Amino acid sequence: MYPLKKILIVVGTRPNYIKITQFKKVAQQHFKDQFDIKIVHTGQHFDKSMADVFFQQLDIWPDYFLNISPASANTQVGEIMIKLEDVITAFQPDMVLVPGDVNSTLAAALTAYKMGIPLGHLESGLRSFDRSMPEEINRILVDELSDFYFVTEQSGIDNLKTEGKSKDQIHFVGNTMIDTLSAFEAEILNQDVLSEYQLEKGNYILMTIHRPATVDNEAGLLSLLSLLKHLPSDKKVMFPMHPRTLKNIKLFNLETEFKALEHLVIAKPMDYFSFQNLIHNSAMVLTDSGGIQEETTFKQIPCLTLRPNTERPSTIEIGSNTLLNFDQQKINDEVVAIYSGVYKKGQIPKLWDGEATIRVLKVIQNML
Repeated sequence: MYPLKKILIVVGTRPNYIKITQFKKVAQQHFKDQFDIKIVHTGQHFDKSMADVFFQQLDIWPDYFLNISPASANTQVGEIMIKLEDVITAFQPDMVLVPGDVNSTLAAALTAYKMGIPLGHLESGLRSFDRSMPEEINRILVDELSDFYFVTEQSGIDNLKTEGKSKDQIHFVGNTMIDTLSAFEAEILNQDVLSEYQLEKGNYILMTIHRPATVDNEAGLLSLLSLLKHLPSDKKVMFPMHPRTLKNIKLFNLETEFKALEHLVIAKPMDYFSFQNLIHNSAMVLTDSGGIQEETTFKQIPCLTLRPNTERPSTIEIGSNTLLNFDQQKINDEVVAIYSGVYKKGQIPKLWDGEATIRVLKVIQNML
C-alpha cells in the first residue's frame, strides 16, 4: 500500500472556493485511497453571515481557517504566509494547489516555494496584458513559482509557451468552475428567485459590478449611473450589490440617484444557487467579473463585459461574451441585438465538460 499523496488546496475568496468544490468528492469516487486532500480558507474575503449557507450548499467545508484580518494587500500576503507556514509544517503536503489570482493565491504560492513544496496553479496562463490590475501581477508571479500549470483555455497554453514554460509542465485540463456548475445544476434550477423579486424569465438584465476601478471612485460610479439610466426603462435590472459598492454610493452621496431608477432592483449579495439561477433565467448579464464571463459562456447567456480587457479571450472568441468597457453606444447596440434575437449564440469552449477536476487529479497522480 503506497502512502496517500497529500494535497493542500488554498483559497481565500468565494469565486475561488467555487473552483475547488469537487476535488474531495472526485478523489473519493475515482481515486480511492490515493489522495489526502485538505482545504485552507485564508479568510481574505469572509462574510460570516453568508459563510455557513455557502459551505452547506456546496457541501464542502474548509479543514483549516486562517482568519486573517482585513488589511492592505501587503499585510494580507504577509499574514497568510506566516499562518500558512504552520499549516504546511503540520500537514506536510506533497503539493500545494492554488486557484485564480487573488492575494491568497500569491501568498500560498510564495509560501510553498519558500518551503520547497511543489506548486500547482489552476487557471494558469490567463493574461489580460494590463499590469495596472493587481490580479494580473498575481497571475504572472504565481506562474513563475509554479511547477504544474493547469490551463482552462487555449490562450493559457499560448501565453505560457511565449513566457518560456516547458510544455511538459503545461496541462490543458478544462475549467474546474464548470465542474461545480454541472454538479449542482439541479439545485440551481430549483431555486425560486424570480418570484421573490417579481422578475420575468428571459426579460430582465442581471448586473454585477465590483472592481475597484469602477466602484471605488466617484467618476466610475457616475459612469455606472449613466449606463443604468440609458438601459431600457421597461426592462428590470437586477443588481445584487457588493457591500463595498453600496458603501461608496453612500460615500459619494449618490444613493438617491440610484434609488430613483424605477427599473433598478438592488439586492444584497446572494448565495451561490440563487445567483446562478438569476444568470440562467436572465436575458443578459452586464459584469466586470472574470468568472461570470465563463459562467455565462457555459450557459450560453449573452454577457456584456464592462472592462477594457479580459484575461479570458475564449469567452469572446468562442463564447457568448462581448467586451465593451463603458461605451454607451456599443452597449445600447448590443442590448438591442440581444432583445432582437440577433446577438451571437456562442459555443462552449473545449473541455468545459464537468470533468476538469478528474483531469487535474490524473496529472497529479502521474507526476508526483
